[in-house]
This record gives sequence, structure tokens and C-alpha cells, in this order.
Amino acid sequence: MSKGAGQMFAALALAVLTAACSDSSEEKTEIILSAAASLGQPLGQIRADFEREYPKLRLTIHLGSSGALQKQIEQGAPADLFWSAGVAQMDALEKKGLLLDGTRRDAAGNELVLVLPKAEESDVITFKSLGEAKVQKIAVGTPETVPAGQYAQQTLETLNVWDSVKSRAVWTKDVTQVLTYVERGDVQAGIVYRSDAQGSDKVRVVATAPEGSHQPIIYPLAGIKATRHPDAVRETIRYLTGPHAQEILQKHGFKKAEDR
Repeated sequence: MSKGAGQMFAALALAVLTAACSDSSEEKTEIILSAAASLGQPLGQIRADFEREYPKLRLTIHLGSSGALQKQIEQGAPADLFWSAGVAQMDALEKKGLLLDGTRRDAAGNELVLVLPKAEESDVITFKSLGEAKVQKIAVGTPETVPAGQYAQQTLETLNVWDSVKSRAVWTKDVTQVLTYVERGDVQAGIVYRSDAQGSDKVRVVATAPEGSHQPIIYPLAGIKATRHPDAVRETIRYLTGPHAQEILQKHGFKKAEDR
């Protein structure tokens, strides 16, 4: 081999080795967070800030209805953390021993509101007025899997209009779909969280569910026992329940929730 060829080979070998070392040093640990669809907007900003503060971690977010995510975790779907919009879904995982010990936190709260398309004129101004037949289509999360739908059912049952409303309900897979239907004018009204309504300029809030008409809206967060990264999961929970993440949540219409 000529001297020039030898030098070129050495330089190439060094470049490959340097690239390999660089790739190794930049390898990130992926943390998968299965989260209620209503958390989508604030989690976008929270994730970006989190990854700047923890450059060795990558936060992957899977959004969906809390009930569907619960079932996926029970069936072994990859998840390191679960952030539910309802207590019942987290309770179900806890009873099955699927949560990482000592990690459960009540990480946010919310309010249930009635929304209409912004441009539509209507005299529907209360949850109770949904019982009147003139409201033909009302978007509601499917109560069996969507916590917002469960809270809606509780509220409407308290007001004695549930039987009337459910015959005209358009059932949805999550609360985000409720909002989309109202925004497009596919329905005359919808029941969503205040945080969802606050993030849309195409709907207007006409009423808040009466106090005591439904169970408190609490968003519990916990690590999943099957995680391969328990220390990183605990650190992520500390961040998500810390002041910066909580400030972002409150800017998006969420409320503070105290740990139980």
C-alpha cells in the first residue's frame, strides 16, 4: 500500500470511529407517556422544555382516550407512564398491580363546560337546556371509555336530562373529537373540558357544569411497573408535577390538583 493510500485509509478509519463514538454519546433513553387526549396541547410545549433540560431523555407521547390507553397498558402495550383524565382508569391499573410503586400523583384538574359553534346563534345556555328536543345533535365522549363522557353523564343525570340527551348524542372516541365536531358545525353543542375550549377560537363556552353535579375532575399520573427505566420515569414525574410544567398546564386552562 502506498504512503498516500495508507494515510487516506487511516483518516477514513478515524472518521468512522469518531462517528460511532459520537452516535453512542448522543444515544437517548426513550420514555413513553400514554396521556389523555385533552393533554395534547400543553404536552407539546412541556415535552420541548423537558428535553432541553434532560438532553439524554426523549419523551414520546401517545394520546388517546383514557379508557383505551388503560386497556392497551393492561394488554402489554409499551408505556413508561400513564396520565389519565379520570381516576377510575388509574385505579384499575393500580388494582392489577401495574403501577410503579410510590409514583402515583394527582397532576392536574379541569372543569366540564358546554360549548357551541362560535358563529351559531342559540338559546342553549345551560346543561339542563340540553334536555329540550330542539337541540338535535350533541357531541359527547363515549362514557365507557372517555372520562369527559362519564362526567357529562353524571352531570346530566344529576339534572334529570340524561335520558333525553343520550337519544340525540353523537358519541366520540375522545374529548378532542367532541371539540372537532363542534368546531365544524357537525353538531349543535358539545361537552368538553375547559382546557379544550380555551385552545379553540371556533367555539364559545356557554356554561360550566354546576358544582357538585359530577365527581371532581382529576388527572392522575403514574409510572408503569413494566418500565425498563424506573429512575428516568421518577425524574419525569417530578418534572411534570413541578412548577414549570404546572404553569404551562394552568395557562392552557387546567387547574391545580393536590396529591391525594
